[in-house]
Amino acid sequence: MELITKADSFDEYLEVSEYINHNHIKVAYLSNYFMETIMKDLSDGKAMEYMDPEMEFASRAFRFVRDEISHSNDAGRKELCLRASDVLDKRTGLCFGKSHLLCALLRAAGIPSGLCYQYLRLDENDEESPLILHGLNAIYFESLGRWVRVDARGNKPGVQAEFSVEEEKLAFPVRPGLGETDLPFIFPRPDIGVIGQLLLSKTAQEAMANLPTRIAGKC
Repeated sequence: MELITKADSFDEYLEVSEYINHNHIKVAYLSNYFMETIMKDLSDGKAMEYMDPEMEFASRAFRFVRDEISHSNDAGRKELCLRASDVLDKRTGLCFGKSHLLCALLRAAGIPSGLCYQYLRLDENDEESPLILHGLNAIYFESLGRWVRVDARGNKPGVQAEFSVEEEKLAFPVRPGLGETDLPFIFPRPDIGVIGQLLLSKTAQEAMANLPTRIAGKC
C-alpha cells in the first residue's frame, strides 16, 4: 500500500500541536533520555538492535509506549487520555492516545512521524459488527527514504505487534473480506472527525462504547 501524506509541508510531521505536545517537559525529558542512552551504548560498544540511531530510537520509544503505557480498556482504567503528556503522566491511553505519545516522543528527537487509521470490525469474531477506527503511527526514516507503519497499541493474547522496518507487524492485520481497510493517509495531527468523536466521552469506557466510525479526512 502506498502511503499518502496529508500535510501541506513535511515540517508538519515535526510540529508541536495540542495533542502531540512534545514541548511538554516530561515528554521532552523522556525523549532526551532515550537518545542519551543510545549515544552512551554506541560509545560503549554495546550491541543494539539497529545501528541506525533513528531506528534504534524509534524501536525503544515504540517498546516503551507499547509495553509501559497500558491500553486503558485492557487495564480497566477509566481515564480518557488523549494529549501525549497526559498519556505519559497517567501511563495509560486508548490506541489513539498511545499513538499521540509515540508521535510526540519521535518528534522530540527530530524524527518525522504521523498518525494513521484502520477500519476494523468492533468484534473481530462477528463479521456483522460495526466498523470502527483504530489508531496507529507512521515514521519516516531518512536512511530508508520512506515511511514505516507501527502499532504501539499494546500486546495481549491474540495481539502481537512488533517494531519492524522490513515488514509490517501490526496489532490488527486487516481482513478485506470482512470490510476492514487500511487507510493510506498519514495525518500530522489527529483527524478532526476522530478527535471530535472521542471528546464526546468523559471516560475511556464511554469512548470504547462510542468509538469513531469515520474520518473527516482533515486535521
